[in-house]
Amino acid sequence: MAELSPALKQATPVLAARGEGIYLYDEQDRRYLDFTAGIGVTSTGHCHPRVVEAAQRQVATLIHGQYTTVMHRPLLELTDRLGEVLPAGLDRLFYVNSGSEAVEAAVRLARQATGRQNIVALQGGFHGRTMGAGALTTSGTKVRAGIGPMMPGVVFTPFPEPYRHRCAEAEAVRFALAEFDQLLVTTSAPRDTAAIIVEPVLGEGGYLPAPPEFLTGLRERADRHGILLIVDEVQTGVGRTGRFWGHDHAGIRPDILITAKGLASGFPISAIAAPEALMSQAWPGSQGGTYGGNAVAAAAAIATLDVVRDEKLVDNAAEQGQRLRDGLRAIAAGQPLIGEVRGLGLMVANEFTAADGTPDAATAARAHAAAAERGLLLLTCGPHGNVVRMIPPLIVTGDQIDEALRLWGEAVEAAVTG
Repeated sequence: MAELSPALKQATPVLAARGEGIYLYDEQDRRYLDFTAGIGVTSTGHCHPRVVEAAQRQVATLIHGQYTTVMHRPLLELTDRLGEVLPAGLDRLFYVNSGSEAVEAAVRLARQATGRQNIVALQGGFHGRTMGAGALTTSGTKVRAGIGPMMPGVVFTPFPEPYRHRCAEAEAVRFALAEFDQLLVTTSAPRDTAAIIVEPVLGEGGYLPAPPEFLTGLRERADRHGILLIVDEVQTGVGRTGRFWGHDHAGIRPDILITAKGLASGFPISAIAAPEALMSQAWPGSQGGTYGGNAVAAAAAIATLDVVRDEKLVDNAAEQGQRLRDGLRAIAAGQPLIGEVRGLGLMVANEFTAADGTPDAATAARAHAAAAERGLLLLTCGPHGNVVRMIPPLIVTGDQIDEALRLWGEAVEAAVTG
């Protein structure tokens, strides 16, 4: 009898039967507040009527129009729509299916366009589980363990972590940029460095926002040395951080932007965007794929962008994210084991720290499980597993935030007192 791989581990005990808006329902019709959003994917909530209608309509007309064989209207329309929200000048798109594939496409383009081999990635970053994307990932050893040697030509530089290093943000930024400068004279000469890849908020690495000064510092150095700046917006894009793109908080422009997850409310589609002059340097045959730019996923993405615009979900993410962080900080004020609450928009983390300052994964795990028992679904992250993250759909209301805060407060109390 066939079963799922034992390597697959569920974060919650729920067997989902259906989803509606902010909620998931199990087979006994118990309702759960879904503050995982499928790891930041269901941006417009579960089964938004406009997304469902667009997908159903497309399924009835064309499911698979392989885009290097024929072209189809949904992909052309999606490209036009993304052109309205992408940073100025990023006017060429290449579509694939997942964040990992898009990351690898960005690296391939950077290397071909520059003729350089090295990629600088940030320590603690997560870019995927495929061999190339995994080589860029240091959010935890589980992604890289047992599969080496990894793709060569990858070097790592520190990400500014004020809480971990017990220092002010400005000091953490100065240190991280100085270490990057040191890397260029000790490890990867600028003439050998194709690109820097960075998440505006470290995702799996612990929900650590990149300070704006750090991103502007990377941009300045990239310009100075002719290095491309790749911004991985797989989890931070499409309104998640309270701006349409996470890098908007720093006011910079990437050379290559990567998007996926929340772009199509649950349908698999991803893309990289770059200026025409850069994208045209991709070598013949280097871009393609069987399922990339699928017609149904493209139709769902168009509907998602419509909902994000019409329902003002970017503004809602900013407003409700502030409400969530304020409430979580009030809870943390009475719980010494929650060392920090941080995040941008609706991408928020609670870091559990023991009295001796070490990561407290055990209490984080108990709080995570206690929340699920009470009907609040969450995820953990961070290299030590001591961070509990909250990523509700962008449609979440103030009342739903307050309900989640009540359940979380009860869960934390239960976790701390046993």
